[in-house]
Amino acid sequence: MDYKGKKAAFFTLGCKLNFSETSTIARHFEVMGFERVDFKEQADVYVVNSCSVTAESDKKSRNIIRQAIRRNPNAVVVVTGCYAQLQADAIKEIKGVDYILGTNAKFRMTDFMNGLQKRNETFVLLQSQQKNKDFFHAVSWGDRTRSFLKVQDGCDYFCTYCTIPFARGRSRNDKISNTVAEARETVAQGIKEIILTGVNIGDFGKSTNEKFIDLLRGLDEVDGLERIRISSVEPNLLNDEIIDFVATSKRIMPHFHLPLQSGSNDVLQLMQRKYNRELFAERVHKIKSVLPNAFIGVDIIAGTNGETEAFFLDSYNFVKGLDVSQLHAFPYSERPGTKALEIKPVVPVDERKRRTHQLIMLSEKKLRAFYEQHAGQVRRVLFEDEHDNGRLKGFTDNYIRVEADYRPELVNQVCPVKLSEINNEGNFEVTLL
Repeated sequence: MDYKGKKAAFFTLGCKLNFSETSTIARHFEVMGFERVDFKEQADVYVVNSCSVTAESDKKSRNIIRQAIRRNPNAVVVVTGCYAQLQADAIKEIKGVDYILGTNAKFRMTDFMNGLQKRNETFVLLQSQQKNKDFFHAVSWGDRTRSFLKVQDGCDYFCTYCTIPFARGRSRNDKISNTVAEARETVAQGIKEIILTGVNIGDFGKSTNEKFIDLLRGLDEVDGLERIRISSVEPNLLNDEIIDFVATSKRIMPHFHLPLQSGSNDVLQLMQRKYNRELFAERVHKIKSVLPNAFIGVDIIAGTNGETEAFFLDSYNFVKGLDVSQLHAFPYSERPGTKALEIKPVVPVDERKRRTHQLIMLSEKKLRAFYEQHAGQVRRVLFEDEHDNGRLKGFTDNYIRVEADYRPELVNQVCPVKLSEINNEGNFEVTLL
């Protein structure tokens, strides 16, 4: 059926992987004739790509679904993503939802449009993820500057607090040759920077008998690609070979994101993480020894079950002593079906928030210190398409946010700049060279 003249709107919650998948799904709609419009506009189809990493994510997903229904009660409403895969029964209780599509079915979404007829009952299509071996490509092209490229999906780790393996299945990926070809196609769209995304990208290669380092080598040879950023890599998978390659790479930025989750070895054991804090500190030291200006972001959870006050202070003091740039701190959130629910003591919610706030304050100090270390340096910046009040923004190679007076010829260009001073927004003012 030709849907020319019909409008589709999309909303993405959660991780960069979700954003890449939403962009791919949206292109499927455009091929069928749909016009993609902003989620705040009246549309004939609303697609919500949900997240379920925390209880707050569940709540946000429900709120967005209800917003779509209120905006146009006659529109077809489709919910997909991790919340859809894990909590379909909760979504079914929201009157006006037409389709709930699980992890695999999301990429066949356009098959279910049925002439845009509203359904009397919600249609649910889920598949068990435990033996899922299918890998679906996804890449975002919506931003003229950068693109999220999905290189891996699923996770084999089954940490006690996490539901992602149940929502996305086991670790899997496509061949390096196909992934590199997709990167070349992305560059042909005018994209200058690619961010590699996945659930556990350091685990790349399990399903194809390849290695993550070889993927990096292949991508590093893509002509026309200015920048590559690596999203979160487990510290036990980030070996010296990878770090040394990044240090000598032509295109991979000095920017790392490492999930620590806790700086207490006792809590790491309760979480069933695959490393201890000594290994984590060793990885940070290795990065800084070969890339002293590297940005290192760290994920950490506060108030997980079993985290006593003493364990938290141990964790806080460990992180305080790390030479890292920023913390992404989150309060622990109970997830149905996880082993963490069996662990005692349970930290009160208010205490989780207090601990999270302490970590956020520490993060702000670390980020400010990292920025101040670079004052007066010359770095290369990729300027973004978006601008605000006549100001052009972008990121340096090592992920420092900068601002300059708007000049349209600088958009999507990599330019050398001198970092002058930090403004009231916390960004560096720069001088173009």
